[in-house]
Amino acid sequence: MVVLLRNFKNIFLVSDLRKKILFTLIVLAVYRFGVHVPLPGIDTIKLAGYMKGVGAGGFLGWLDLISGGALQRLAIFALGIQPYISASIMMSLLTVMIPTLEQYAKEGEYGRRIINQYTRYLTLLLSIVQGSAIVVFAQANGLVLSPGWSFRVMAIFILSVGSLFVMWFGEQITSHGIGNGSSLLIFGSIVADLPGAIVKTIKDIQLDQMDPFMALILLATAVTVAACVVFMERGERKIPVQYAKRIIGNKIYGGQSSYIPLKINVSGVMPVIFTNSVIAMPIMLTKFLASKFKWLEGAADALSYGGLLFYILQTIFIVFFAYFYAAIQLNPEDVAENMKKSGGFIPGIRPGRKTAEFFNYVLNRVTFPGAMYLALLCIIPGILAVFFGFHRVFSGISLLIVVGVALDTSAQIESYLIERRYEGFLSTGRLKGKRG
Repeated sequence: MVVLLRNFKNIFLVSDLRKKILFTLIVLAVYRFGVHVPLPGIDTIKLAGYMKGVGAGGFLGWLDLISGGALQRLAIFALGIQPYISASIMMSLLTVMIPTLEQYAKEGEYGRRIINQYTRYLTLLLSIVQGSAIVVFAQANGLVLSPGWSFRVMAIFILSVGSLFVMWFGEQITSHGIGNGSSLLIFGSIVADLPGAIVKTIKDIQLDQMDPFMALILLATAVTVAACVVFMERGERKIPVQYAKRIIGNKIYGGQSSYIPLKINVSGVMPVIFTNSVIAMPIMLTKFLASKFKWLEGAADALSYGGLLFYILQTIFIVFFAYFYAAIQLNPEDVAENMKKSGGFIPGIRPGRKTAEFFNYVLNRVTFPGAMYLALLCIIPGILAVFFGFHRVFSGISLLIVVGVALDTSAQIESYLIERRYEGFLSTGRLKGKRG
């Protein structure tokens, strides 16, 4: 324990790292402040009653969780980071399909700036659409003090600007803070709800509203999910690489052997975040149509949070985004070309096209168990939560995001400490996050 505290103290001895962590905490604090500021014109008393009843459960409850309670309060940050994540998904898909965007992606920093700007424009468009849906929802359920076009225009404007602010917060954390900004905002939203969920669970046990055995199942599930995430996130396939000897002048370079690590879960928690962003819109659309057309009620029930169709779509999208994100993170042709230029080769594999084909084969084989692990960790605890009435913060998706983001952020902090000749969090070895 003494060694751990000493190593943790090293974080505050590195000036650059200390500033990054402080900046990240300040941005998260400002974000959490905006979560508690309701939209002007909202009847907060009726809103609180509605969210405790019909609006508290299902997928709406999940969206409220990742927004940090902003949706429940209809706050100025009610849209959260979801429009930006959805826009990022769309731009990633369009970059693959549209040659012009693909060319921008290959032009380095200049091309990335252009794509990021398009992503911001798309985020604004999605914010207006989703903000309009929230305003219509609020007026339809009598949650507005003075409904009308003046309220609609004002509320949509505030929600859209709030979403752009949240997007900017995430970008600032990524650029000037520590960790991935979008993931940390979701991480902070879920963690903020954790103390309340724990207190509620304890009170339910004391009031005999929850069996102590069920509480043990909840604890065992949470520990198991956390252990699986840590184990799988540290797993990797090492591909041996041999470098040929080269004579430059009077010196001999190369000749050493190394390896390229391929993580079992190359994409981290991003497929889970992407999946819930994608299926949010059809779920809300189906529920809206089911309220107008009775024959769609069955489809709305199947697609609702905890329904059979929901879990089927969730599995399909998680697997798809796991492969998609892995292909973005690691291009086999680029890796093979870089190895060829540096004189490296895989023993038994010819450089060039054969090496690219080998990397593509291994990447597909490694990504499949990683994708299935993500799907199972989301589905099984989610089913247990639905059947046993656990708080949504203890669902597999929440735990997966919290543990995964914590590991990635810890790995970045670890790398800063190692670079400056400090010991990391663990004196016996380094943490392994999404590096490499």
